[in-house]
Amino acid sequence: MSRLTRRDFMRSSIAAGAGMVLAAPQSRVRGANNDIRLAVVGVGGQGSGHCKYFSEIEGVRLVAVCDADQGHIDRRVEDFKKKGQKIKGYLDVRKLLDDKDIDAITSATPNHWHSLVTIWACQAGKDVYIEKPVSHNVWEGRKMVEAARKYNRIVQTGTQKRSSEAHMEAYDYILKGNLGKILWSRGFCYKPRFSGNGIVSGTNGPHRTANGVDYNLWCGPADMEPLRRRELHYKWHWVWNTGNGDLGNQGIHEMDLARWGLGDPPKLAPGVISIGGRFAVGDAGETANTQIVFLDYKPAPLIFEVEGLPRKKGDTSMDDFRGTRIGICVQCERGYFAAGDGGGWVYDNNDKKVKQFSGGGGGGHHANFIKAVRSRKVSDLNADIEKGHLSSALCHMGNVSYRLGKQMSVEEIREAIDNADLMDSFERMVKHLQANEVDLEKEPITMGAMLTMDPVTERFVGEHSAWANMYLKRNYREPFVVPDKV
Repeated sequence: MSRLTRRDFMRSSIAAGAGMVLAAPQSRVRGANNDIRLAVVGVGGQGSGHCKYFSEIEGVRLVAVCDADQGHIDRRVEDFKKKGQKIKGYLDVRKLLDDKDIDAITSATPNHWHSLVTIWACQAGKDVYIEKPVSHNVWEGRKMVEAARKYNRIVQTGTQKRSSEAHMEAYDYILKGNLGKILWSRGFCYKPRFSGNGIVSGTNGPHRTANGVDYNLWCGPADMEPLRRRELHYKWHWVWNTGNGDLGNQGIHEMDLARWGLGDPPKLAPGVISIGGRFAVGDAGETANTQIVFLDYKPAPLIFEVEGLPRKKGDTSMDDFRGTRIGICVQCERGYFAAGDGGGWVYDNNDKKVKQFSGGGGGGHHANFIKAVRSRKVSDLNADIEKGHLSSALCHMGNVSYRLGKQMSVEEIREAIDNADLMDSFERMVKHLQANEVDLEKEPITMGAMLTMDPVTERFVGEHSAWANMYLKRNYREPFVVPDKV
C-alpha cells in the first residue's frame, strides 16, 4: 500500500474541511517562509513536553510561555535560559495573545480552558495546537470548529495516534472489507488510578493555593469555587467543574481511535447510555473511576470501558481485554484488530495472529501541525479540530448519561440491558468490582439515562432531554465567556 493511499484514507472523513485552503497567498501566516514563532500556554506537565517537542522541530522558534502558576513560568524560562535562549513569560493569556510577534500557540491547560483559549487565539489570528479533550462540554467543541473556519486558522487536536502509520494502514485494511462487516469497536482505558494521581485528597477546606498561583486566572471560565482538595494541579481531572474523568483524560485518545475504527463517522452517535461509579477509593473525587459508555452508532456500536482499579484487590497490575489495557479492539465477522501503544495485530476469531501493523506511536503529530501551518491547508492536518470535537463530544455524551443516572442493583441493571455487547461489558465490570472486593450493596452501580442525540443539531431530544441539554453548555464567569457567536 502506498503512503499516498494511507494519507488519503485518513483524511477522507471530514468532508467540510478536506482540501480547504484556509488563506489566500496574500494573507499567508507570518513565518511561512522562515521561523514559526510559537508560544506554549499551560506549561506544567504536558505543556513542558510541548516546549520540548516543538522547540526541536526545524523552523520553529519558541518565543513565549504562559501559565497561571508563576512557578511554572519561571521554570520554563530558566530551562531555555540555560540553553542560551530568551523567552517571554506571561501570567495572563490575553496579554500573550496581544503579542504580534507570535504566530501560533499550543495549549496544555486544564480542560475547562481549552475552548476559550482556542477561540481567542483564532480571533487574534494565531493557529492552535490544542490538547485533548478539545472541550469541556459538547457545545464548546462546535464553537471551536466555527472559530477555526471563520478566522481561517489551522487548529490541530492533540490526539497523537492520528499520526500513527499503523492505525492508518490497519483501518484501511479493515474498511476495505478484508475481515468482513464490522460488528463493534471498543476502546479501553484500564489505567491505575488507585493511588498517586488517582486519589483526590480533600477536607471541608478550603485549602490555599500555592504562592504564585493566580487562582482567578486558573479558574477562568469555570466556577471559582473554594479549593477543597490539597492538590491544585492534575487532580482537577476528577472534579466536574474542571475535568471530565479518565473518559476525557486518557480515554479520549482511545475514544478517537475507536471512532476512527468505525470509519470516522462524521456525526455524533444517535444514542448513548453509561454505567459505572467511583468505587473503593473513598476520596474527594467526583468523576467515575469505573465506567462503560455505549454509543449506538449504526450499523456497529462504539463501546468504551474505563477501569481505574487493579485487576484484584491488593494487586498492582490491571485487567486487559484480549491483551489490551489502553487501546482499542475492532471486531469484524472474520476476525479483529487489537492495538495498544506500539501498533497492533489482526487476529482471526480463534485468536491466531494474521497480520501485524507496527509503528503506532504517532511521534510526528507535532510536526504535522507545523506542516499545515506553513501550507495553510486543513487537509494537511492529521487531527483537524472537527475530528477532535466529535471524539471529545462522545466522551461528554457518556458523562451526561452517567450524571443523570441513578444507583441500581446488579439484577436491576441486568434486566434493563437489552444489548448483548453492552451486557458483555457489564458482566466484566461486575466481575472486576467483585475482584476488588467492592460491596455493591453499599456502593451500588449507577445506571445512566438512555439518551437520544440529534446528530445535526448536537442536542439531545426525547426522554430526559431537558435535563441532558443542561449539561451541553456551562454557565461562564465574566470575563471568561465562550461566546455564542465566535
